Amino acid sequence: MGRKRIEAKETERNFVLIGAAGYVAPRHMKAIKDTGNRLIAALDKHDAVGVIDNYFPDADFFVEFERLDRHVEKLRRLGHERKVDYVSIASPNYLHDAHIRFALRVGAHAICEKPLVLNPWNVDALADIERESGRKVNAVLQLRHHPAIVALKQRVNKTTSVSKADVDLTYVTSRGKWYMVSWKGDVPKSGGIATNIGIHFFDMLQWVFGPVQSNRVHLLEPKKASGFLELRDARVRWFLSLDREDLPEPVRTAAGNTYRSVSVNGEEIEFSDGFGDLHTVSYREILRGNGFGLSDVKPAIEIVYDIRNATNVVLKGDYHPLLKSVTRE
Repeated sequence: MGRKRIEAKETERNFVLIGAAGYVAPRHMKAIKDTGNRLIAALDKHDAVGVIDNYFPDADFFVEFERLDRHVEKLRRLGHERKVDYVSIASPNYLHDAHIRFALRVGAHAICEKPLVLNPWNVDALADIERESGRKVNAVLQLRHHPAIVALKQRVNKTTSVSKADVDLTYVTSRGKWYMVSWKGDVPKSGGIATNIGIHFFDMLQWVFGPVQSNRVHLLEPKKASGFLELRDARVRWFLSLDREDLPEPVRTAAGNTYRSVSVNGEEIEFSDGFGDLHTVSYREILRGNGFGLSDVKPAIEIVYDIRNATNVVLKGDYHPLLKSVTRE
């Protein structure tokens, strides 16, 4: 019995979490706990982090990055059992690049929320540091683990049809006035709506249907965007919105806040459920050495970068049906 406990402790990894007060932080805490590891320190400039008590009440907490940096460096010098093995990053988007660099610099692997970085060239720079450090940058791409999406990819891979699939992506998640006041409403910090709320879906689409052949934008506003992606195996009309008025009537009537839909050739792909444990699944795969890395994330980062910087935004061609109700040609 004693031997088993010792073996379990020897495989336990030490984690640091940056962005502990954020919306997605509890999913990271749960994933660390569910995979048999421990959170030894956390950082956030906001101190509303009582949720840590549900998972790791003994974790050290910092509101200043410099103090965390000093603490982690001290642990590294105390030896293997105390050093940080992984840094989980759930901070605002524009800080991801710096926090990934911090993780690699202190000899830890990085696990980072979407979007990994805001610009494609940031991926290339991180690849150089990754090689120099001998540590890995892992991206949380949880939709690639969703059973319905995995099944869809397997089905697409098996198809012998030469025609492309017709895909409609609709994602409406209503947000209050706070959203545009926060860093999420600041395009240089968040990357805008396509980057902040859409990148998981764009990653999933190019993962399932192949690389981008053309990328057209029909609408680009602070709270909604829409366009057309032609992929190797699909034609995709997409629509993203933070506006409650864009929710389908049944969702609004039921006091719902979110509507997500992906249809392929008119067939709805049901993946509304099953999101709760996908971070834990992601962590398990990362710890097994099967995480998604820099080369995996770059295509989606290129997609949202091109959307954010589109200059020819014209409502013309094959556009999403919802655009008929929110704008005019």
